[in-house]
Amino acid sequence: MSKADHMLSILWLLKSQKRITGKQLAEKLEINIRTVYRYIDALCASGVPIISDSGHNGGYSLLGHFNEAPLVFDLDEQKALIHAAAFAQEAGYPFGEKLSQAVAKLKMYTNETQRHQIHLHEQGLDVILPQADASQVSLLQEVEMAVAQSVTLFMHYQKGYGSVTEARDLDPYGLVCWKSKWYVVGHCHLRKEIRSFRIDRIRNLETTAKTFERPADFSARQFILSGVLPDSDKPDELISVKITGREQALDDLCGHWFLAHALVDRSQLEVHFKLEERYILFNLPYFLLTYGGTLRIKEPQLLQNQMIEVTKNLHNYYAAAQLD
Repeated sequence: MSKADHMLSILWLLKSQKRITGKQLAEKLEINIRTVYRYIDALCASGVPIISDSGHNGGYSLLGHFNEAPLVFDLDEQKALIHAAAFAQEAGYPFGEKLSQAVAKLKMYTNETQRHQIHLHEQGLDVILPQADASQVSLLQEVEMAVAQSVTLFMHYQKGYGSVTEARDLDPYGLVCWKSKWYVVGHCHLRKEIRSFRIDRIRNLETTAKTFERPADFSARQFILSGVLPDSDKPDELISVKITGREQALDDLCGHWFLAHALVDRSQLEVHFKLEERYILFNLPYFLLTYGGTLRIKEPQLLQNQMIEVTKNLHNYYAAAQLD
């Protein structure tokens, strides 16, 4: 680290703690204590109001009002925040306008050289995700506020791809962006259990006067994942799936968000997964179709039969369409 980085680190440590000794600063930064003293003197000379208290429980601290001064980020931190903002904006983050204002403020407190460096890093990274639905922004904002304030929501929710909606109260525990779709997870008063709901299927939303207490240590992320990943608590119910094929196709297969969690073993020309029967019957066949003849199913027979059934049904469907 450069001298400037060390001095900045000392400033952050002073801001984050009421009092810290020179020895503690030296240990945290892994530098000589005499170097710490020199940097403290340099900070004082530049106008930073550092107070030095001697004796037992002594150490360095900042004058009260200075702790309220704006944060300062180094170049790497500025770059990371701007890159993170790019990901958030593309994912449909509901407070995009405020995020843009924050990035603008970040750039405001930089000199010309720093702005040029930030521009180079900003220009060099792009994020391409499925187009976010701008009409969901107000819904997402309302749900996020309800999550933060533990306020019960009333909504009309459209089930699946039908047109029927159901009214229900929901205690929202968290928002999750999953595979480019936004979900709210919480306690459904209608079903009397924790469930997840797609934001784009909410047809009407109202904030009620009722409040709730969020379960301690609840993770909306873990709830979503537990519903789609293989059940590790029931290993005896998982079925072995072995697939052979071209190395590049197997690489792609192993990188799939779901199959990566089910991978047991991998050789150059064969992969071994363990999956639940429902996934083998209803999901995997359609996914494997995209690989054409680059893959071959070694086992189980259940999957081979299902592939035959799926392709037969597709053939009959399109053959009938031609006759029409």
